[in-house]
Amino acid sequence: MRKLILQMQMSLDGYVAAASPALDWQVWNWGEDWNWDDELKRDFNAVFESIDCILLGRKMVEEGYLDHWGRVAQNHPADPHYAFARKIVETNKVVLTSKLKASKWDRTEIVRGSMVDEVNALKRRPGRNIIAFGGVGFASSLVAAGLVDEFQFFVNPTAVGSGRSIFEDAHTEGPQLQLIGSASYDCGIVVNRYAP
Repeated sequence: MRKLILQMQMSLDGYVAAASPALDWQVWNWGEDWNWDDELKRDFNAVFESIDCILLGRKMVEEGYLDHWGRVAQNHPADPHYAFARKIVETNKVVLTSKLKASKWDRTEIVRGSMVDEVNALKRRPGRNIIAFGGVGFASSLVAAGLVDEFQFFVNPTAVGSGRSIFEDAHTEGPQLQLIGSASYDCGIVVNRYAP
């Protein structure tokens, strides 16, 4: 069975969304200036070699994630983001939502069933692992349903003071996690990987 990997940006004090939406706390937020160091970019790209499906939350799609990388994938191959953008464009994507009627993006499937049923069906399909990207609501729903097989937290060197956690919708206790890897990078990011 395929594994679902949840990858999230996180503040130093454990939040994945700052209380103030105006606070610019992430070292990189998929904009034009990809200011991670080369080693982190390489390791991030290597994760994509182990997956063949991207699970996305509706809000992330509507905020322009697929449109952004689709534009970058049309740039010249010498563009430093081109190869990564092509991986996103060429990878199959699934958006779990009842609000979108149809997909306007290539290689993107809209699924409308229950989160548990749809994610478990994805896991049973043949292929490589699945990576999930989305906002705090989407991610916390995956966590609360016990669907995440690996957490990858990209801890930014910024404390935001208050905000939201992906564990806020968990039952009385958050899940017990086992550290399976940790690496620090020159740009200040520390990537911690956990398994439930």
